[in-house]
Amino acid sequence: MADKKVVARNKKAYHEYEMLEKFEAGLALMGTEIKSIRDGDVAFRDSYIEIKNGEAFLVGFYIAPYVYGNRWNHAEDRSRKLLLHKREILKWAQKVKERGFTVIPLELYLDEHGRAKVQVALARGKAQYDKRSTLREKDQKREMDRFRKGMDK
Repeated sequence: MADKKVVARNKKAYHEYEMLEKFEAGLALMGTEIKSIRDGDVAFRDSYIEIKNGEAFLVGFYIAPYVYGNRWNHAEDRSRKLLLHKREILKWAQKVKERGFTVIPLELYLDEHGRAKVQVALARGKAQYDKRSTLREKDQKREMDRFRKGMDK
């Protein structure tokens, strides 16, 4: 992934989940969807990956209708098929079924060829105290950086 343009990140996912494994997947899109993605009109909302019948789908991901589209414009929050190898899908489906993990999208970006890709992760939900400790660590790091910046002057 030498040259990629990040279109959107799922910031909420890092707060709600602990990431275990990450991988890249392509998206099966309609013509006006890629145009809206290039404009940056996307939102993760409460999106997740659903695996059914040996195929993976991105559910709940919002891509705004293309402004210059016509009556054949795409549906805003339809399920979109992820382009993955069957072996990968089955491996992840097994982990989700056995251990109760979740597969969630982390970021949407355009690769060096202009194709839309989604970084997807196998995740485990965090408990409330884990979320608080993550926020505490983040605040401490910010405070240390602020202190170091003040020492450099």
